[in-house]
Amino acid sequence: MMKFSQMVYERPDLELVKQQLTDLTEKIKTAESYEEARKLFIEEDNLERHLETAMTLVHVRHSIDTRDTFYDEEMKFVNDAMPVLTEYTQKWTEALLSSPFRGAFEEEFGKLTFINAEIAQKTFAPEIIPMLQEENELKTQYEKLLASAQIPFEGGIYTLSQMTPFKNDADDERRLAAWKAEGQWYKDNQAELDDLYDKLVHVRDAMGRKLGYEGYTELGYYRMTRNCYTKENVEKFREAVVKYLVPVADEIYKEQAKRLGKEYPMSFADNALQFRSGNPKPFGTPKEILAQGKKFYDELSPETSEFFNMMMDNELLDVLSTKGKQGGGYCTSLPDYEVPFIFANFNGTQGDVEVVTHEAGHAFAAWMNRKRVPLATVWPGLESCEVHSMSMEFFAWPWAEGFFGEDTKKFYYSHLSGALTFIPYGTMVDHFQHIVYEKPDMTPKERHGVWKELLGVYMPWMKLDGEIPFYSEGEGWQRQHHIYSSPFYYIDYCLAQTVALQFWAMIQKDQNNAWEHYMAYTKQGGSRVFTELLSNAGMESPFVEETLRGVCETANQWLKDFDLEGIC
Repeated sequence: MMKFSQMVYERPDLELVKQQLTDLTEKIKTAESYEEARKLFIEEDNLERHLETAMTLVHVRHSIDTRDTFYDEEMKFVNDAMPVLTEYTQKWTEALLSSPFRGAFEEEFGKLTFINAEIAQKTFAPEIIPMLQEENELKTQYEKLLASAQIPFEGGIYTLSQMTPFKNDADDERRLAAWKAEGQWYKDNQAELDDLYDKLVHVRDAMGRKLGYEGYTELGYYRMTRNCYTKENVEKFREAVVKYLVPVADEIYKEQAKRLGKEYPMSFADNALQFRSGNPKPFGTPKEILAQGKKFYDELSPETSEFFNMMMDNELLDVLSTKGKQGGGYCTSLPDYEVPFIFANFNGTQGDVEVVTHEAGHAFAAWMNRKRVPLATVWPGLESCEVHSMSMEFFAWPWAEGFFGEDTKKFYYSHLSGALTFIPYGTMVDHFQHIVYEKPDMTPKERHGVWKELLGVYMPWMKLDGEIPFYSEGEGWQRQHHIYSSPFYYIDYCLAQTVALQFWAMIQKDQNNAWEHYMAYTKQGGSRVFTELLSNAGMESPFVEETLRGVCETANQWLKDFDLEGIC
């Protein structure tokens, strides 16, 4: 095992890699036995692991400090190189799919590898390489712009992530001032944000048309490797969210308004405050939060104990919010070293704990499946991955007091209510993107209008009063990284949250039984499609309307019965 700081990055020799992929492709075409073809399959998989490790080291080190000139240049190399290499990996995939030994491969490595490979073939042609390069560069520009934010507030200068505690402050005037200060930064950069997104929408639309689709949406679904549900399934899920969840979320915010002594609907700034005495906060330093995380994983299971100690010992968590650091959080993996990596921005809020549980849920799943071959079967689809993380958050409940101390009861209420109220927001993000890519020629002003209209459908508890123009004028979507960087991703969180709420309900009855189901789900890695992973682990599909209605009712009843006496 190697510490992250000791991992050596060396720029891949692009011409050599192209030649290696070409040679492997030609050899598998003429392989005379399965043994020979299998050897080539493993060789290509090892090459893929090596490339992904190099690219991931660049991505992680660049996101830790976007000002680092070396990794900034390497990021540009990655953005240009990956689309070029795709042409060669696609030729390999084509040869693999047409191999006379395909049946033997499917028997040993599973049919899903080949189903996903067939989907991948629908996402590329050499003609779109310049478009893919442009898309990569635009995404990097967006992330660098947000990472560069310097927001003046109360005599200091803060990044977007560092503003979060002020945006949750219990003092009404201070909290509103923080929201206005953050909103003003976005307003000051409005033209660039609009321009970047406009270019992204048009280049993606052009890619879709170049590949023979009506626009980007169908291509977007293929790029997300949607292999067991359709756009129509997602539309029905959205309808169920509006039917069952929006009314429940609306009631949660009405109760919140009563606690705060505010008129309903509330402003964006007031909606951010759940309790008059302040939102739940972890009581420890980042070091203490990680120590409690270690206690949680040590006691949860032998597997999680081994995993988290390995992460801590090898510098595989970068969680402090620093200047020049990309916003948000993520989990990725370094296949050569068979380890995951967690990136985050601690800021003194409840979210710090959720990083230790959410992102570590991803990382644990990757750790459990690190030996899987091929590499593509380590991770399942993104909706399946989010089940690992969102469910792990709930498994941490018995250890919540060690994270939150006297704010533990606040945390329970906040976490569960937040899980319910998040789904309408996440669904709205997805709905917005479908409209955008159906009408790619909309002006920025029209896009903002669409978001404002959707707010009325999915989040009626938000008062659009002009107090914070960036939000009230329908521009708040621009702070959602996924809309720029990963189109059509966000619904995955909503589908996964529906499953996570099933795990939460099971935990209330029997923690050990729930963990058995979780491990049954997790140990499958990416060997099955989403709905099969769920079925094999005894869980219900979120595409069944009854599932969403059921978890919604169970969680809502728990919130109604929860004793908030003494908490204001």
